[in-house]
Amino acid sequence: MPGDGPVLVPTVTGPVPLSELGRVLMHEHVFVHTAEIARDYPDLTWTDRDAVREAAVERLTELSGLGIDTMLDLTVLGCDRSIPDIAWVAERVAVRIVVATGLYTLDDLPRFVAARPPEPGQRDVLTEMFVRDITVGIGDTGVRAGVLKCCIDKPGLTPGVERVLRATAHAHRETGVLISTHTDASSRSGLVQQQVFTEEGVDLARVVIGHSGDSTDLDYLMRLMDAGSTIGCDRFGLYRAGMPTLGERLDAIASLCARGYADRIVLSHDAHCHSDWVPPDIREVLPDWNYAHIPAAVLPGLQERGVTDTQIDQMLRLTPRRLLPASDAY
Repeated sequence: MPGDGPVLVPTVTGPVPLSELGRVLMHEHVFVHTAEIARDYPDLTWTDRDAVREAAVERLTELSGLGIDTMLDLTVLGCDRSIPDIAWVAERVAVRIVVATGLYTLDDLPRFVAARPPEPGQRDVLTEMFVRDITVGIGDTGVRAGVLKCCIDKPGLTPGVERVLRATAHAHRETGVLISTHTDASSRSGLVQQQVFTEEGVDLARVVIGHSGDSTDLDYLMRLMDAGSTIGCDRFGLYRAGMPTLGERLDAIASLCARGYADRIVLSHDAHCHSDWVPPDIREVLPDWNYAHIPAAVLPGLQERGVTDTQIDQMLRLTPRRLLPASDAY
C-alpha cells in the first residue's frame, strides 16, 4: 500500500483503519428490494420506511452487543442497492458497514448493459461503472465500494454471467479490491468462477467463493481453497429443504479446520433487515436466519466440535483483515 499511514478500509461512514474492523461478517445485506416496485409502490415494498429503517438500527445495535464490529453489505445492482438508506442506518449504529459494487444476475444482463457490448480492445461499461463506484463513489453519495460482487448459479456460465465475471475481474485488477461471489455450491460452480478469473489473470487469493458452505463436499471445498481462494460459509440460518442443516455445516467447518484450512474460511448469514424478495412471514419459516445466529449458535457449535478460539478469531477477524485492504493494481 502506498504511503506511511495506517491501512484504511472504506465504510459507509468513512475510511476506517484496518485495525478497527474487529470481527467481521463477510456476506450480509441491509435492504434488498425490487427497484421499480420500491420506487412506484413503496407502500408494498417498504410498508413503513421509517419503521423499517428503525428496525434495522435495532438489529445492528443488537449485533454490536453480540461482539460483531463490521459487516459487508453485498447488495449491488440488480438488488436495488440503496446507499442513502444504508447511510441513514450506519450513522446510528456502531457496526461498520462496507458496501459493494457489481451486478447481480444469474442469467441475462439488464437491457442497458446488453445494449452496450464492449468492442474488441475497449473497456466494458460494466468495468467503468464498477471502477467508478470504487474510486469516486456510488452515485452522488460519496460512499465508495470496498468489495466487488458477481454471481453464478444453476444456469451456469451464460453469456451474461460470463461478461459480468470478466468485467469484475478487470475492475479488480484496476483497483485491487476484493472479489466476493455468489455461487450454486450443488453444481460446484465456484470452480467455473475460478477458471474465468484465472483466464483474466486474477490472483485467486483475492477471491472469496461465496455460499460454499451450502456444500459439505470437502473435496470440492478443499479444491477451491487449494487454488488460493477463501470460501464463504455464509448462509448460516438458511436451512431450507435440500440444504445442509446447522449440524452438517458445523461438522464440515470443523473438519476443514482440523485439516488446517481455518485461514481460508469466513463466516456470515446472507441475511437482511428487510427484503421484498422473500415472503413477509420468512422469519417464521426460517427463524434462525438473522444476524444474531452466528454469535448465538454457530460459534458455540464450532467450539463443541473442537474448533479453537484461535481458529474462530482467524475466520472472523484475521482473514477479513487480510482480504479487505485493496492491493495494488496489477
